[in-house]
Amino acid sequence: MEFLERGGVRIAYRVHNAAGPGTPMLLSHGFSATSTMWDRNVGALSADRPVVVWDQRGHGRSDSPVDPRAYSAAISTDDMSALLDKIGAQRAIIAGMSLGGYLSLAFQLHHPFRVAALVLVDTGPGFKNDAARAQWNDVVERYARRVESEGFNGALSPELADAVHHNPGGLAPTARQVMAQHDDQVIRSLDDIAVPSLVVVGENDPNYLAGADYMARHINDARKVVLAQAGHASNIDQADAFNTAVLEFLERL
Repeated sequence: MEFLERGGVRIAYRVHNAAGPGTPMLLSHGFSATSTMWDRNVGALSADRPVVVWDQRGHGRSDSPVDPRAYSAAISTDDMSALLDKIGAQRAIIAGMSLGGYLSLAFQLHHPFRVAALVLVDTGPGFKNDAARAQWNDVVERYARRVESEGFNGALSPELADAVHHNPGGLAPTARQVMAQHDDQVIRSLDDIAVPSLVVVGENDPNYLAGADYMARHINDARKVVLAQAGHASNIDQADAFNTAVLEFLERL
């Protein structure tokens, strides 16, 4: 792994096929996972383009600051922008799973001219409804408290068992500051997305099937793929089918 320093916080990343001629791709992992969750995908996806994987702050080999002010969705999307600067990419295909997918949408909202396309994996766009958003934030807070009380055992995502977080110290502030939602800007931005987008969801991921449908309906140039016999980490559960779907999408660009 290489490291990018952002205000005293080291962000771990790796570039696959740095000299590839195609448009670079940035892959963002899900909450409590690491960049290794893409290990079954990067070989295929980087065949003709640079592919950047990274550990979000508070995860993996990146630093886990104690100060909660070091975490927010805006800070995370700025980390993504800084990574593109680091590899000299003006634009990239922005892809992410779960929390990484939501951050990809937030990146599109705040840095639209840096997005060549979107790949949104087992994720959702947030909530328009204040009550639904408050309910989500209650779930997030309970999860944060569980991590604080149980440590690593409270942080594991079973479907990401091969790509788990190395140090749970940053997970509670990530939950409270990045996962928690305070407005509906991201979901309301879907109708304005003007780049080709691929929405991927596992057929056995009931919490995100409706969100996938919603994104596919509201993003103008969107294609949805439902992967059979796949759960919340469809890129791991059905890696070959996932790689095929993404590569077919990339051929359109």
